[in-house]
Amino acid sequence: MVHEAPTTNFGKNLLLGFQHLLAMYSGDVLVPLLIGNFLHFNQTQMTYLVSIDIFMCGIATLLQLHRTPLMGIGLPVVLGCAVQSVAPLESIGSKMGITYMYGAIICAGIFIFLIAGFFAKMKKLFPPVVTGSLITVIGFTLVPVGFQNLGGGTATAKSFGSTQNLVIGFLTIIIIVLINRFGKGFIKSIAILLGILIGSLAAAVWGMVSTQPVTSAAWFHLPRFFYFGVPTFNTGAIITMMLVAITTMIESTGVYFALAEATHQNITEDDMKRGYRAEGIAAILGGLFNTFPYSTFSQNVGVLKMSGVRTRRPVYYAAVLLLILGLLPKAGALATMIPDPVLGGAMVVMFGMVGIQGMQILHKVDFSKNSNLMVSSLSIGLGLGVTVYPQIFQHLNTELQIILGNGVVMGSLAAVILNLILNYDEFKSSKK
Repeated sequence: MVHEAPTTNFGKNLLLGFQHLLAMYSGDVLVPLLIGNFLHFNQTQMTYLVSIDIFMCGIATLLQLHRTPLMGIGLPVVLGCAVQSVAPLESIGSKMGITYMYGAIICAGIFIFLIAGFFAKMKKLFPPVVTGSLITVIGFTLVPVGFQNLGGGTATAKSFGSTQNLVIGFLTIIIIVLINRFGKGFIKSIAILLGILIGSLAAAVWGMVSTQPVTSAAWFHLPRFFYFGVPTFNTGAIITMMLVAITTMIESTGVYFALAEATHQNITEDDMKRGYRAEGIAAILGGLFNTFPYSTFSQNVGVLKMSGVRTRRPVYYAAVLLLILGLLPKAGALATMIPDPVLGGAMVVMFGMVGIQGMQILHKVDFSKNSNLMVSSLSIGLGLGVTVYPQIFQHLNTELQIILGNGVVMGSLAAVILNLILNYDEFKSSKK
């Protein structure tokens, strides 16, 4: 369990919480924007979808932060939309209707809750050679996402990689580096936040910031059950989202271990069970409020590593900020004003830190054993390869594409299976 600092400072914790919020914000609002646009939502529907999604991220984060006998892993974790759910939800929504999306999400949440105990018993499948490889894959597969944002967000746009985008993106990186080099104490711990704010100001001077998202948003609204319709159920849609649920649980497992490593904690089987249950309940609520399934965000591991503040308190502040922003569409829209290159610059730093954290874990592994070398090199190679060319599985059926087309899941499955095959004797002895 993470031990909180004996003294508190409201202002510092608020800024650290805001830093966590900014780190996950872009990746989180991307899911409702992608799905809403694909399903041709109007402006009113899109505003609701984005805002309530932000609100539910706060609820989901609180479910994980607070340990109870039933749920909550109790680590400084932030939850956001599961990005791997985008393609299957778009397919379900376009072919069957949006209410079938929400029925499938609810069933997937129940599925996660029910198998949490069984999945947690698989903890022995994740020795350092597996977790280190997995965390390395999580970090380095996200770096291209940061680079895409640094270039402007849309790789096919004519402005992608423009001088403006590159200058602002790399300026943000330089600011973060300089603050880490010359900053002291608390200033150094919020290097990412300051990099984003200063980078955004520079972008505003260059005319790259628009206030339109704020002026067009409403002032206040409340979350509502079944805003888009009462959930309906289809067996094929449910099975598809269950498969997605398994991929998010595998990814969350890697993030749990990354957070445990960053906070110098030892997570138990019971901790993991409560963590999975919290994500299951979050997914059920997502279906009821017509939003999305939620999973642990790896982006915030980088923030934790960069800030050096490893308690839960700032993340509680981040969760409350998410709740407030979700109720105040105009306030929530402020974060959408941050230019993509600024977020991209910060992402490259954060995701790189996550990857290096995985390598630090691998440093403890005995690579004089060829089996460990094979487990790590092949799982990382497969994870990165699938990230670059996910279309390699385009001729397989949809369910297999969902599983194998995700770099983190591919790397995770490869690491676990290869470790069982190549290090079976050690695995067998660890069960005794």
